Amino acid sequence: MKKIAVLLSGSGVFDGSEIHESVLTMLALTKFGASYHCFAPDIKQMHVVNHLTGEVVAEESRNVLVESARIARGEISATEQLDIEEFDGLIIPGGFGAAKNLCNFATSGSDCEISLEVSDFISEFADAKKPVGFICIAPVMIPLLYGAGVTGTIGDDIDTAQAFNLMGGHHQDAVVQDIVVDEVNKVVSTPAYMLAGNIAEANEGIEKLVKKVLEMV
Repeated sequence: MKKIAVLLSGSGVFDGSEIHESVLTMLALTKFGASYHCFAPDIKQMHVVNHLTGEVVAEESRNVLVESARIARGEISATEQLDIEEFDGLIIPGGFGAAKNLCNFATSGSDCEISLEVSDFISEFADAKKPVGFICIAPVMIPLLYGAGVTGTIGDDIDTAQAFNLMGGHHQDAVVQDIVVDEVNKVVSTPAYMLAGNIAEANEGIEKLVKKVLEMV
């Protein structure tokens, strides 16, 4: 049985992992006969957002690993605990946590940096030539991880696509149902909720991405 790591960034679209994308990823992996284990960096969230009002709660502080454990039903490990030999690939759901906690794209744009814990974690898969799937906004990390010329998509948002290219990547526009595949680097990406109007639309691209990642193992 193929085993895939799933990297989470908290719990909730505005300050952590997009919950629908995360659950759909785990569902698709199971449907396609693979197993998975969740990981998250043991770091402080950038901030906490009240998902009812959309406002930042300045007096609250939360931990990315602890919040991610909500989605993983407690079955989760810190990124530093990865044994790369146990896994065949990696998938990273989106949500603003990917752009706030895994990296700082939300505040720095094309000048962003990836958290050291996260960079080390993903690089283990890249260095081992194991496939990695990036969903929604998570693909903004692709150029920093794989270098100049790597291909990926966040959908068709002009500003985000421009930032992707400024970081050295080659952005390819895609509709919500599409995946974009960089065969050389073994990177797969899909827009999901960057474009999806509902959970069914998000699911179509996510299922294709999961299937492709498993085929590339």
